Amino acid sequence: MLTSKQNELLLFINDRLNKEGVSPSFDEMKDALNLASKSGIHRLISALEERGFLRRLAHRARALEVIKLPANNVSQSKSFKPTLVSEQPRAASQNISILGKIAAGVPIEAIQHEIGFIDAPKEFDPNLHYALEVRGDSMIGVGILEGDIVILRRADSAETGDIVVALIDEEEATLKRLRKRGKSIALEAANPRYETRIFGPDQVRIQGILVSLVRRYK
Repeated sequence: MLTSKQNELLLFINDRLNKEGVSPSFDEMKDALNLASKSGIHRLISALEERGFLRRLAHRARALEVIKLPANNVSQSKSFKPTLVSEQPRAASQNISILGKIAAGVPIEAIQHEIGFIDAPKEFDPNLHYALEVRGDSMIGVGILEGDIVILRRADSAETGDIVVALIDEEEATLKRLRKRGKSIALEAANPRYETRIFGPDQVRIQGILVSLVRRYK
């Protein structure tokens, strides 16, 4: 049995997914439930995951899938079906999904949905790789420019020195070089205009590791 707040949050997420195809932000969830901080939302989502009502989709920020509703709510929602924020193409091809725009600078709101495809060499598996369009100039020192398309291998861990997509506090995604400093994680830019940012291990989730770059010329 769910608590009243767990039930309220689950119904709010399901309603937003069915109406807009995108899950609400943590701020929107916090306001909808009249909670004082987003930490309460994190706890509620974790509890719903543990109970099998909700699933966080890997490699996407703000991407939630409602698995089921409580029995007392299913009859009130006859049109309910599990809703994905976005789905990968199932056809066997070398088209790699472009899942959104990634900040190589000040973190922007996280990746949300598929915006197109890019042709990739055969060694890139569409099920294991995805692409993002770069916004910002913080990685120009390693040749990553605004408008470039970066191809990433899906991963939830990385080694020091890897260039990664990092999800910060479950809300912001950024492209940076990862440095492990004891128990802390440093996200390092390749542009002296930007400072290295330090986070606790629970604040950062790795979404992918950079493996290639595509530059389009008009």
